[in-house]
Amino acid sequence: MPRTTPSEEIQLIESVVAAHPNGIGISDIEAEMLRSQKSKLNRRTLQRRLQKLVETKRLSVEGQSIALVYKAASISVVELTGVAASVSVGVAEAELYVSVSPEGARVRDQVRVPLMHRRPVGYRREFLEAYQPGQTFYLSESLRIQLHDMGRTAANERPAGTYARDILSRLLVDLSWASSKLEGNTYSRLDTQNLIELGQIAQGKDAIETQMILNHKAAIEMLIEDADEVGFDAFTFKNLHAVLSQDLMRDPQASGRLRRRTVEISGTVFHPAALPQVIEDCFEQLLNKVTAIPDPFEQAFFLMVQLPYLQPFEDVNKRVSRIGANISLFKNNLCPLSFVDVPERSYVEGTLGVYELKEVDLLRDVFVWAYERSCQRYLAITQTMVEPDPLKIKYREALIQAVQVVVKGLLRPQPGVIAQVARDVVRVVVSEVDRDAFIQMLTEALYQLHEGSIARYRLRRSEYIAWHALVHSQPDDVHRP
Repeated sequence: MPRTTPSEEIQLIESVVAAHPNGIGISDIEAEMLRSQKSKLNRRTLQRRLQKLVETKRLSVEGQSIALVYKAASISVVELTGVAASVSVGVAEAELYVSVSPEGARVRDQVRVPLMHRRPVGYRREFLEAYQPGQTFYLSESLRIQLHDMGRTAANERPAGTYARDILSRLLVDLSWASSKLEGNTYSRLDTQNLIELGQIAQGKDAIETQMILNHKAAIEMLIEDADEVGFDAFTFKNLHAVLSQDLMRDPQASGRLRRRTVEISGTVFHPAALPQVIEDCFEQLLNKVTAIPDPFEQAFFLMVQLPYLQPFEDVNKRVSRIGANISLFKNNLCPLSFVDVPERSYVEGTLGVYELKEVDLLRDVFVWAYERSCQRYLAITQTMVEPDPLKIKYREALIQAVQVVVKGLLRPQPGVIAQVARDVVRVVVSEVDRDAFIQMLTEALYQLHEGSIARYRLRRSEYIAWHALVHSQPDDVHRP
């Protein structure tokens, strides 16, 4: 039998310890590894491996001397591009879990079996092909009715995306934070809010974490601002991936493109499809099926099941599925799904159930729990929400155009320049009676513009940086409202 590598030994040790929630001693760990490998790991080597796992907070210890036992203190992230990683989770947090059905509990128990006892499986395209829109349902009729009752808003008869725009500032923070947190991002909600609203980068955070938050924000804005045009099509999802993966991909050329190489997923025995032609065919079939599904909640959940299972992109697949699942909710003015408060372990194990068993029950429990939580949050907010300024809604596109003219044209935001832009650039759009109000709106927008809000005006970072440098070279020129 080939000698195991250090990383394989560490993974095996974690699996052995995870199977003993009450803790396991080093002698018992040795015995279980011997049964699994048919060879004994040197005691000193095992001690070094265990010490490394404790130092990286993937294991914890209790007791002393011969009574010392090791316990699991982390869960694996299930989507990576061949590089092992983990999300450290405290023992108390690891106990958090959504309410599960008997079927979901069965899936949970199966995916908690140590890796060495789970049979490796590959992608099975018949799982996708067997689904017939309008005939097959992952969500029962009674459950769909329940979700519609929970998610219905007062904006249901208004243009697509109206409700999401009404709660945009809160949704940008919540969904960006919660979705990133499921990827192991350590930004707090307050850190996320300061980054999105004020452009303040949290101290001590990795640049990757900051980029991940900003990418989520840009992706959500893209879907909401173009709610009438986005759909379950390749153009939308490739661009959604490109935005969510910006500056985060090992190969920048892979951003927004379907996968052309094999990937490995840490923490699971599932092996995604490897042939590019299979990936392309199944991606097209997946989008055709989700488009044909008649119910928006079924569309959302189908996407959360099938897109990560296919792994059409080299990385960031689960993020694409979580943000993309909101497309049907945005378009139907239903309460969005923010994933706030979703326990990481519940989500990970629900996804593992799909990967390894092709069972959706546990992930469905997570979906329903998460949606109920989102509805409680946003419907309570809208009861006390200030009515949006109708002029800002009326002239939303004109304001975007005017801000672009100032920034891209490297114009100083002086009163005369702003008035000129309002008169000449958007004179066909803005009526004379609203001219002064529009000038005030444009002045405020330019004064409040920062790097974390440029996506709102469809600006590139390089364009904003060049304009910002010009303006602040003589800050007294800036007219503040």
